[in-house]
Amino acid sequence: MMKNLKQHTLKLAGWTWSWVATLALATFGPKFIWDEHQVLTTLAIAVNLVNGVMMIIANRRYFNAMDELQRKIHTEALAITLGLSVIVGLSFSLLDQTNLISFNAEIGFLVGFIGITYMLALLINRKRYA
Repeated sequence: MMKNLKQHTLKLAGWTWSWVATLALATFGPKFIWDEHQVLTTLAIAVNLVNGVMMIIANRRYFNAMDELQRKIHTEALAITLGLSVIVGLSFSLLDQTNLISFNAEIGFLVGFIGITYMLALLINRKRYA
């Protein structure tokens, strides 16, 4: 079981890093590598999309390899993260739309919030169920 989970963890890490790399390529390639060429940009975005789908599949397999307690810890962390991300994300967007903040509510802020929230929720849940 543990070896199986480790294999799934490594595969998930590989697909995650691959997705991050293809996201960087799709983001910065048009400006710095291929001078806004639409076909190459479309191809880079398509490759990133496929990598994202593969990362989701790897994540599902990772979860299915977990024992019940691990799955419960992660599921609760995901539920908290989803709820807070929707609430905070929409509130953040409203702050931008109503000009109550002096900067744009960029998606990167929400992605960072999601990552931090998930890590904190995992740490709290692991401590709670230890």
